[in-house]
Amino acid sequence: MHQPDNTPRPSIFYDYRVHPFVAPPELEGRRERHPVVVVGAGPIGLAIALDLARYGVACVLVTADQQVSHGSRALVYTRRSMEILQQVGVARRIARHGLPWRYGTSFYRGEPVFRMEMPHSDDERFFPATSLQQQFLEQYLVEEIGRQPLVELRWATKVVGVAPHDDHVVLTVDTPAGEYALDAAWVVAADGARSTLRQLLDLRMEGDSYEGRFVIADIRVDLPFPTERRAYFDPPWNPGNTVLMHREPEGLWRIDYQLPRDEAPEDALRPESMRARIDAQLAMVGFAGAQWTMDWCSVYSARAMTLPEYVHGRVAFAGDAAHMLPIFGVRGANTGWQDGHDLAWKLALAIRGVAGPALLPSYTQERVGAAREIIAEASRSTRFMTPPSAGFRLMRDAALSLALSQAFVRPLLHWRTSRPHDYASSPLNAPDDEDRLFGAGPAKGTAIPNVRLGPDDYLLDHFGASFLLLHFSGDGSLAPGIARAAEAIRARGVPLRVVAVRARGDGGVDGADEVLDDPAGRLHARYGIHGDGGAYLVRPDQHVCARWRVPTARGLDAAIRVALGHPTQEATP
Repeated sequence: MHQPDNTPRPSIFYDYRVHPFVAPPELEGRRERHPVVVVGAGPIGLAIALDLARYGVACVLVTADQQVSHGSRALVYTRRSMEILQQVGVARRIARHGLPWRYGTSFYRGEPVFRMEMPHSDDERFFPATSLQQQFLEQYLVEEIGRQPLVELRWATKVVGVAPHDDHVVLTVDTPAGEYALDAAWVVAADGARSTLRQLLDLRMEGDSYEGRFVIADIRVDLPFPTERRAYFDPPWNPGNTVLMHREPEGLWRIDYQLPRDEAPEDALRPESMRARIDAQLAMVGFAGAQWTMDWCSVYSARAMTLPEYVHGRVAFAGDAAHMLPIFGVRGANTGWQDGHDLAWKLALAIRGVAGPALLPSYTQERVGAAREIIAEASRSTRFMTPPSAGFRLMRDAALSLALSQAFVRPLLHWRTSRPHDYASSPLNAPDDEDRLFGAGPAKGTAIPNVRLGPDDYLLDHFGASFLLLHFSGDGSLAPGIARAAEAIRARGVPLRVVAVRARGDGGVDGADEVLDDPAGRLHARYGIHGDGGAYLVRPDQHVCARWRVPTARGLDAAIRVALGHPTQEATP
């Protein structure tokens, strides 16, 4: 029988709670088929369960553990991740507790050689990056699940077997009270880099592993540096290698330092080894003899790999179970949340019975494409951070040396942070819209930009679990036939909201679910709207799938059908 550790994990700042195992009905001989079982209650699995609930899809979430994560792990969350976490209800708590930042400094042999600045404007609710330890993130997600009746979280439940069928999956799970069979119409594998489901299904990733290993240490120490990313190349105490530093909430700092190639992880984690190296790093930054306390440590190896397919029958993979990405550029959890946000609406509409045959396959097309693009970028960063050969090291060191005196070299040191992927080639994009007529605004496939509408009111606050037609006109009135087309689409079971954006007027707008006033024209300008108006059709994951200068009922209906994965010949009835 599975007996997870139920001793609260040690921490100098976080009080771990051991969640109780509750015997489910299946252990009493009852059997039911759940719409979805999500395997893995890390950041990705928790968010996917909440995302599915937004669409009215019930799920069972299983995890082998009884506690949230140990250590900072996924420490930095990008703006796009915060926008996704806003949709599932936890972004405000993260923003209140976390540390926002947008800068980074790279040092070579103690001298600053590059200052990174991530763009930020008044139109953004969230900073480009927010730092918060993974324990708190998972706690907030677990607490939100506790308020969500459509999600059942089962602790101390370990998957030990999987039996795929044409229309369902049977999982064998082990618990402190014994094994039982868990039936699901669909399974989402969000069980991390060592995914049990990936191993049970004998799936292989494609890509590379890198020789560079890093020790990751969370320490409590008082340092006066600002909240930013600090990268130290070739420090005197660790010649030829790299050290990263990030400020964390609760008075902690995270230090990641690269190990010599021939050092074993168990030797690197010996207390005397870690103390000597952390003391050396603190001395190098001007705080020799500073008192510090260790909270958590681990060893990390860089990998850049992905499954070539993310949907295998009735099992879909997301996050580290689907791909393993280097931490440089905060790509791990941030990429996983984009996976889950893409998958949730497609799976929900497939369960609802309105999806066409191309909808779920588009999850693989979009997210494997994103992973491969990220791997290409991350591989460049990883080769710079941890040169795999003498030749790469020679080029890296030459660039760093030149950066001391030559400004044109310094942008080469940019760490290429995680960003929202553009689905420009998605099969869900309307082929016959008027995207080509726009000279500005978000193109098809891009995640829509936010716009401040008031002191605490932003455009993305008005999005929910549905398609959204953002319809612009001078007085807010809808183009002929749009209201009737929207009603017909909803009658087919497709979630769709119509939001009218107007430059003038008051009161309601016939056929619109909501009206946004834009008297200064800021929203119009950000979306490239001028003259008589236009419209954007936005998917439930906030990516544009069509836009028109002159929206029509026929065009809206065709675009919705394509976005649902129906064959293009059916797009125009």
